[in-house]
Amino acid sequence: MLLEFIKEHHQLIGWLGLLSVLTFFGSLLIIPWIIARIPADYFQYEKRKPIYAQSSRPLLSKSLNILKNILGWLFILAGLGMLFLPGQGMLAVLIGMMMINFPGKYRLERKILCRPSVLRAINWIRTRSRRPPLTVSQTGGLCKSKNPDKEPL
Repeated sequence: MLLEFIKEHHQLIGWLGLLSVLTFFGSLLIIPWIIARIPADYFQYEKRKPIYAQSSRPLLSKSLNILKNILGWLFILAGLGMLFLPGQGMLAVLIGMMMINFPGKYRLERKILCRPSVLRAINWIRTRSRRPPLTVSQTGGLCKSKNPDKEPL
């Protein structure tokens, strides 16, 4: 039964295998590059500080925002796939969430970041990129420990 399916769909299986390899190596290159560019205090505050002031070019600003959201959704979809395929799934989902806009986004990002394994992985990548570790505010009950490296997995 399985051998018949493979014979009938060998081209599809080949393309999926190629996609898996490209996703794996792409994530090894792109995700560390993005993580290294996150400001160290990005998660420090209870509420998000406005990043951009009122734009003098609203059409360009809205177009870039739409492109950023599309790219964010692509990262989320790729990250969900990487949970089952080779790659850095949780990190890709977190990066995708950082790119898209939705209510409660900042709180959800911080909850994911407060997972000791995720914060440890991100700070390891930042250390290898010669960037300071991310700092997370301990108020608001989102992170239970000031030192997530000492917290059991």
